[in-house]
Amino acid sequence: MSERVEADLPVSSDDPFASLNAAQRAAVDFGQRRGEGLTAGPLLIIAGAGTGKTGTLAARVARLVLAGHAPERLLLLTFSRRAAEEMGRRARRIVARAAGRAPGGARLPWSGTFHGIANRLLREYAANVGLSPGFTVLDRGDAADLLDLARHDLGLSRQARRFPRKDTCLDIYSRTVNAQAPLDEVLERWFPWCAEWQDEMRRLFRRYVELKQAGELLDYDDLLLYWYHLMQVPALAEALAARFDHVLVDEYQDTNLLQAEIVRRLKPDGCGVTVVGDDAQSIYAFRSANVDNILDFPAQYAPPATVLRLEENYRSTQPILDSTNALMAEATRQYGKRLWSARPSAQKPRYVTVEDDSAQTDYIVQRVLAARETGVELRRQAVLFRNGHHSDGLELELIRRNIPYVKYGGLKFLEAAHVKDFLSLLRLGENPRNRVALFRVMQLLPGMGPANAERAYQWLGTHDWQLSALAAFNPPAPAREDWSALVALLVDLARPEASLLEGWQAQLEPARRWYQPQLERLYAGAQARVGDLEQLEQIAARYPTRERFLSELTLDPPQASSDLAGAPLLDEDYLVLSTVHSAKGQEWESVYILNVADGNFPNEFATGDPVMIEEERRLLYVAMTRARSALHLLAPLKYHVPGQRRSGDRHVYGARSRFMTPAVMTSFETRSHGVSAGEGSAGTDRPSARVDIAGRLREQW
Repeated sequence: MSERVEADLPVSSDDPFASLNAAQRAAVDFGQRRGEGLTAGPLLIIAGAGTGKTGTLAARVARLVLAGHAPERLLLLTFSRRAAEEMGRRARRIVARAAGRAPGGARLPWSGTFHGIANRLLREYAANVGLSPGFTVLDRGDAADLLDLARHDLGLSRQARRFPRKDTCLDIYSRTVNAQAPLDEVLERWFPWCAEWQDEMRRLFRRYVELKQAGELLDYDDLLLYWYHLMQVPALAEALAARFDHVLVDEYQDTNLLQAEIVRRLKPDGCGVTVVGDDAQSIYAFRSANVDNILDFPAQYAPPATVLRLEENYRSTQPILDSTNALMAEATRQYGKRLWSARPSAQKPRYVTVEDDSAQTDYIVQRVLAARETGVELRRQAVLFRNGHHSDGLELELIRRNIPYVKYGGLKFLEAAHVKDFLSLLRLGENPRNRVALFRVMQLLPGMGPANAERAYQWLGTHDWQLSALAAFNPPAPAREDWSALVALLVDLARPEASLLEGWQAQLEPARRWYQPQLERLYAGAQARVGDLEQLEQIAARYPTRERFLSELTLDPPQASSDLAGAPLLDEDYLVLSTVHSAKGQEWESVYILNVADGNFPNEFATGDPVMIEEERRLLYVAMTRARSALHLLAPLKYHVPGQRRSGDRHVYGARSRFMTPAVMTSFETRSHGVSAGEGSAGTDRPSARVDIAGRLREQW
């Protein structure tokens, strides 16, 4: 049964929570006033799509602060730093409004992503878990490179049969760690084509772990793994748990087993735990997210956690919600809810049958341009798809018709080669044992290939990892001209006080001055790439220490980069193209979903697995709930297949998605576009004569 706070909470006469609906208010007020603070049992808030989840959680934080909890005793865990910052801003505004002053105080020092908070705690508890406080966090690209080094050390790159690539190996390692599953089970279920390499992979992952430990390196998975193991020690778990009165978790449906166990260990009795999420939006199983975490959350406590539902949707029209409700009504295991909206509309969402990919593209272009003429700007419209390549034909047509567009899911900032080069300089100064950073920095110089980089690494190891020892190293002749300047730079960066020095950002300018000639020699478009380095300097200004800058940038990187980017947009308006996974959390006035047919929704690789089929249903649900006013599901009748023989059938027929059952279809307006009446049709000149062929066929027998 829901608990509510007493009426004597210190709020102003102008109720700062007056804008909340009844369900949101119940979630915000949950608990009982006990002395200086609010006592509450475990609470699960099931927040349907578009129901104001962010505002509700921010208001919950504000309520706790107003009840007397110090902000530093609140732990807020999210999946993006942006989400944590937004909730913090909203909470501060609410607290300020209640106190009748300008927002500013009540900042949440322990608000951030799981990985970001783990990074801070592990540096504090480093001695307890066998780490150096100066450990380096590897981004995914560097982790893959280190795994490749381990693969080379073991001779696996020279196998007669092709050993899996480094990125595939990292995916296997990450899934095994985050799902806490045996390697053989992970290979059998997710990577069956790699199962024959099980023994070699076990050796590879052990070597990878040894290289990380030798170099004082942690990858993303290690941050959670170390925090998880820290929480297995009762004395450490109790000390850490005692620091926080309340633990609040956003997007709980996206947690993996490690994250869920960390939350449970922080508050074993559930007192002060609030988690918010929507099981219907759990779509990240490929990242080891486990929907069972949210489905089983109430039962892990005694008495069970309270479950409150937010069902009033502030985004979509009611006909769109009718279609999403019908879709999810047929799900197997879920928290039942029925979204409703105060936005009526006579327009049902459309299920459009199209002849093929070309007709699908033609329909979208026509509708997008027609909507634009009615005042719906291009950037308020989006085309969503299951896989990135599904938009290839559409992109060509948009270019042909000179319609500007942007596609989400391209190269990220930290994946840009020149950005990785520059950050490697700083990381090497921070941690000379960082083998990946050293290899990258060494190979910036001409003549310094992998063999010479390995020689330099071994040289450092025999000289107690003192970068000044590189002055006596004998580089190959082409590298000698720049060698002394590089060593001088690294020695300066490695000074013990360099990372903590106030104004440490001044280190970036000499580093950039040394790197720029290498940049101009190695890459085309150097001028645009220098702009990225200048952006790094601007970002660095916000961080008090170099370690914090490098760690936070690795854990929550910016997304933009000029490296391998397309031509810049020259129009103030542009159509949005996005995979469904990248679209989560977004909304547009009009949404078009490509290829709603079996094989895409659900994906062909999910067939035969009931658990994955249900995740595919949720993926379609997420796509549909991005629409505010207009929703179009496109269903091609056939798909053209490239690369067939001249005599082959050049297309395959699409089957209606198993999710589009008769019950679901009643909430759609059905249309067809580009479906021909048949080749050779005579149109209106067809004779009126009729023949009973069916009868004749019966008479044959």
